[in-house]
Amino acid sequence: MSNEKFDLEEVRNALRVIGENDQAREKFLVMCKAIENDIKNYPGSVRDSVVGPLVDALHDENTVVRKVLRDGTVFEFLYRTKIARDFVLSSPVNPDHVWEPQTTKLLVHLASQCSDVLVGGAYFGDQAVLMARAMSARNGRCHTFEPNRQQLDMLRNNASLNGISNVLSWDLGLWSDSKTCLRLVGNDSFAHSVPTGGGGEEDFSTISIDDYCVQQNIAKLGLIMLDIEGAESKVLAGALKQLSRPAGDAPNIVFEVHRHYVDWTNGLAETPISRFLIDFGYTLFAVRDFNSNVNMSGRPVELIPLDDVYLEGPPHGFNVLAIKNERVLDGLAVAYCSGVSPKLLWHKDPALHHPLS
Repeated sequence: MSNEKFDLEEVRNALRVIGENDQAREKFLVMCKAIENDIKNYPGSVRDSVVGPLVDALHDENTVVRKVLRDGTVFEFLYRTKIARDFVLSSPVNPDHVWEPQTTKLLVHLASQCSDVLVGGAYFGDQAVLMARAMSARNGRCHTFEPNRQQLDMLRNNASLNGISNVLSWDLGLWSDSKTCLRLVGNDSFAHSVPTGGGGEEDFSTISIDDYCVQQNIAKLGLIMLDIEGAESKVLAGALKQLSRPAGDAPNIVFEVHRHYVDWTNGLAETPISRFLIDFGYTLFAVRDFNSNVNMSGRPVELIPLDDVYLEGPPHGFNVLAIKNERVLDGLAVAYCSGVSPKLLWHKDPALHHPLS
């Protein structure tokens, strides 16, 4: 062996064999999680640099993985992104969420108070399915939009697997109007929309939130959740009637901001999307969360006022909560903090990037 050339392709093939055997794969995942625990002092992210590539090699992008949450909710998903990887590597094996534990907790709480919620960028239903289940007691409806047809199929499949009938799903793009054609550019969950002339095989139609509400006879939306890679401002510009409603009737909003799409050089409060919502009477908070699957059970959702967020570091993104009435948070464990990063990262400075509570 010492005289033979080390063949990386053979290693990849060996890992793929492990990945194709359910029992072997689960044992390998247990070992990987133990390795993460053993080398915590690694200077970078053990997940991204060491364990992640090994687990990736067990799968290809057409692998459909099945996983069950603690409450029995079943998800099937394609192994294509960090969302899939971190869900597969969850600890405990049966977690209470798929992705972004604190945002999921917040969304489920808000959705449980609503008759109608709208989700733009619903993906395979990682959060929408849980929101819909929380709404079922009041016969609420979860209106979802996902133009990626493969992920839309996974979303519909996951709703069916869990016997959830209050998810309305559409292969449409949300936009400022209902006449633009769009196309996705980029890879899977990181794909963003660009306008086209229409007629292309991969083009899809758009609808504005206000037009959709008229079509579906929605008097008022209780919640808008947007994770659409930079198109959030365009979509909110098509929701003026909903946003104009007074406190108590206006929708709560959870949306992503990312440095690739939002210039926060002068602070978050001075970005166009923040000014737009503030002018409608909203108060905004950054949501502290992991872009991962991390056990945060029992911990409060930490919120940072928009003018007191630590924003230094490489380009990154996080979620923002916009509300007109803070009483919508009653019943949810919430902690307000200041001067810290909304990006929770175990391998970074604890004073800035670890949960405080």
